[in-house]
Amino acid sequence: MKKIVRLGAGSGFWGDAMDPAMELLEHGNLDYLCFDFLAELTMALLQRQKLKNPQAGYVPDAVTYMNAMLKMARQRGTRLISNGGGVNPRAAAERVAEGARAAGLQGTRIALVEGDDLLSKLDTLVADRIPLVNMDTGDEDFAAIRSRVVSANVYTDSTGIVAGLEDGADVVIAGRVSDNAVYVGPLAHEFGWKRDAAHVDRLAAAVTLGHIVECASACTGGMSSRFAEMPAMGRVGFPILEVASDGSAEITKLQGSGGRIDEFTIKEHLVYEIGDPRSYLMPDAIADFTSLRLQQSGTDRVRVWDVKGRTPPEMLKLVVGYQDGWIGESMAFFPWPNAYDRALKAKQTMLERFERMGLEASQVHFDLIGLNTLHGPAAPAPDPAAANELPEVGLRCAVRTRTMEEADKVRRAGAHLWIMGPGGTSFGTPIKPRPVISLWPTLIPRSYVEQKTQTLVA
Repeated sequence: MKKIVRLGAGSGFWGDAMDPAMELLEHGNLDYLCFDFLAELTMALLQRQKLKNPQAGYVPDAVTYMNAMLKMARQRGTRLISNGGGVNPRAAAERVAEGARAAGLQGTRIALVEGDDLLSKLDTLVADRIPLVNMDTGDEDFAAIRSRVVSANVYTDSTGIVAGLEDGADVVIAGRVSDNAVYVGPLAHEFGWKRDAAHVDRLAAAVTLGHIVECASACTGGMSSRFAEMPAMGRVGFPILEVASDGSAEITKLQGSGGRIDEFTIKEHLVYEIGDPRSYLMPDAIADFTSLRLQQSGTDRVRVWDVKGRTPPEMLKLVVGYQDGWIGESMAFFPWPNAYDRALKAKQTMLERFERMGLEASQVHFDLIGLNTLHGPAAPAPDPAAANELPEVGLRCAVRTRTMEEADKVRRAGAHLWIMGPGGTSFGTPIKPRPVISLWPTLIPRSYVEQKTQTLVA
């Protein structure tokens, strides 16, 4: 009989719902339940937490989920794989081991995968004349931000995950592996795929499948342009991958769960956050999304096959996070009649207060909520007469400053509208200043990255 490996998507981001993942674990007959918790900015935020507390720096949900699911997972033979270790996979793995012991699950094996944190290697990269050019802006002056760097994490492949599984891990906790690596790893392990020319299409297929499901409900009806057609999204089902050794797969979900899987929902997420569809560059392989074939094979079931690919790139993406000033923010709302005029008057008053307070800012930005918050400069200029007939208009102000003290002037100026502003002005809680962490994405040779896997036993 043809071997099929069943993988469930347990999370698409830090903060995702846990109940669909629990349903998958309980009813999905899974070999693996895989969790993607990380975004690019997440690593910098976690690094700041670790600087304050050496035992922090992992995604708290990752530990909460693993400890909540571990007993059922062990009973069902489902192995749990997560990148929620963030910048401190060791601490996360230790917390999971503690939870396993507390639940009477002694002997549980927890693999931790390290090696993506290159903060200590930045000066070596500079000394070796690695360009470290900002991929987004073309800026070559990395030295200008070096003293403000708080994190540096490289997107790594699934080799550390494979090593942990080969060592018998029940749970794998990794840091900044690529999002799809949590799916590539178990497939490479189960089918014995090697990192050679003979298996490159299979690895590319795994990358593609991982990309489709890595945001969980985003391929079962979430974020869809056909949102009105998607049933019961409040109890949406997360996707399941049924994968064969040749890399072909069927994508489905639990019967009776909300949402929908069809060719369109799969295609919608296939093209999400990609550049060149012929060259989707990932640390495990380069996938050609134009090569694959899709077919509806049943209700809430889509078959994917015939993915082609190439060997992985020699350069890996390194995302450096650095301190980049502060944001001060305020928000107020204005009622009919003349809501639009009230908002414009409040904007003028705040600008006058900034001048009076001597605000030093590199950027001052205003949004008219309900008119141009989402589309910004692309939003059509409002007709004043029509805008003044709106039930309400909001005014958001965001200011970039060098120091927290300057950013706090924005909070105070916003509070001044309580009395200085137009009649009917309404407020929420004043917003505290917050630090800005900016990102410097760049490329480095793969040779600078060394993954290390260690297994802890509860």
